[in-house]
Amino acid sequence: MQPEHYFQEKFMFPVSVDEDDKATEFRPLSAARPHMLAFHLAWLNLFSCFFSTFSIPPLLPIIREDLKLTAADIGAAGTASFAGSIFSRLLMGPTCDLVGPRIASGTLSLLTAPIILATSLVSTPTSFIVIRFLVGFCLANFVSSQFWMSSMFSGNVVGLANGVVAGWANVGSGVTQLVMPVVYSLFISLFNLSSSTAWRLSFIIPAIFQATTGTLVLLYGQDLPSSYNHNTKKGTNNPKESVSVVVFRGLSNYRGWILGLLYAASFGVELTMDNIIAEYFYDRFGVNVQTAGTIAACFGMANLFSRPMGGVMSDRMGKRFGMRGRLWGLWAVQTVAGLFCVLLGRVNSLWSSVLVMCCFSVFVQAASGLNFGVVPFVSKRSLGVIAGMTGSGGTIGAVVTQMLLFSGGSLPTQTSISLMGLLIIFCTLPVTLIYFSRSGGMFCGPASCHDPIEENYSLLE
Repeated sequence: MQPEHYFQEKFMFPVSVDEDDKATEFRPLSAARPHMLAFHLAWLNLFSCFFSTFSIPPLLPIIREDLKLTAADIGAAGTASFAGSIFSRLLMGPTCDLVGPRIASGTLSLLTAPIILATSLVSTPTSFIVIRFLVGFCLANFVSSQFWMSSMFSGNVVGLANGVVAGWANVGSGVTQLVMPVVYSLFISLFNLSSSTAWRLSFIIPAIFQATTGTLVLLYGQDLPSSYNHNTKKGTNNPKESVSVVVFRGLSNYRGWILGLLYAASFGVELTMDNIIAEYFYDRFGVNVQTAGTIAACFGMANLFSRPMGGVMSDRMGKRFGMRGRLWGLWAVQTVAGLFCVLLGRVNSLWSSVLVMCCFSVFVQAASGLNFGVVPFVSKRSLGVIAGMTGSGGTIGAVVTQMLLFSGGSLPTQTSISLMGLLIIFCTLPVTLIYFSRSGGMFCGPASCHDPIEENYSLLE
């Protein structure tokens, strides 16, 4: 029998909760503590990180002229921006397991905000590449946001919660494509500044924004539904277990590696497109900076509904067909995304390219939501490690595609985009290998017996 204070605590929650005090309903228009306030803090803080990281690409046509950047310099800088987030995402998972997502994400935002401000001091191609590398670290807050939502929301809505947080946050990569050219133009027109000074001062905006959201997370965030302290009451991990055990169990779970590969082919591709799309339309179709930024914004801002749609689809497929439904949905949506990417590189008119780009953005972003509709069910005690592995897979995918296809100018950009689509289709196939002994896989039913030690670490095994 549960103690009396447990029922009193559950009664105080403004949303329905399960036996672990995780919310079983999702109310995005509410900001009530602790579940929905955590949701809004998570997506807003991650939004500011995407805004900061992708505040540079829309101004690249201006920056490359001022710094005399070559195509190789721009490609290296794009790769560096993703390489920085690989290591930080790998570390963010265990950090969330240890200190909780509130301290982890808030601190990272405050530490990286001065770096985006330092963009205004760049004077050489080398310093530009270094800055892009360091700015990329803030994208590790994606892992903490997914960890946070998985700690706050129950299995029936966790796909939706993760999808909406990441989707709304990723809109930041589109909003910054619109805002930064406008800020740059305002500095020139209102203060009569030179182009070189105007683009440098423009980075004050994302720096202040990110520092503000990081502070809000630290002041008002809460790690767990029933406690302000990550290490009290219902912590994520058993306190008797060492960090090395938690990390080892996570790294030895093959499902985490497969999901990392799938995420590389969805979110990794999305990151690459955010980096190149404005410049692609500027160079191929001869539009101006503002128009190119507006078109590129359409790609990023589709996250407002497309990634949450992927989370909803994952939850509904899971409710109707179990884990098999989640996996089939992930394969189907991500494969269609690959087909649209192939087509994007083959169409030759401006408006056809815009239309195909929008369709591609919807499917590739929904695929990212479907990926993280599966992640919370892989491991309970090593959730942070699995989330970190999957999230790092996204940035590794961005590095690989950037280096192979968009660095050095050896291939026309439209050809590289089509090849990237084929890569998506190929890298999605390993989803067929994911299997849970309690719920089965895409082609096989559940096993007749289960490993009790493995069950102790997994939600669905």
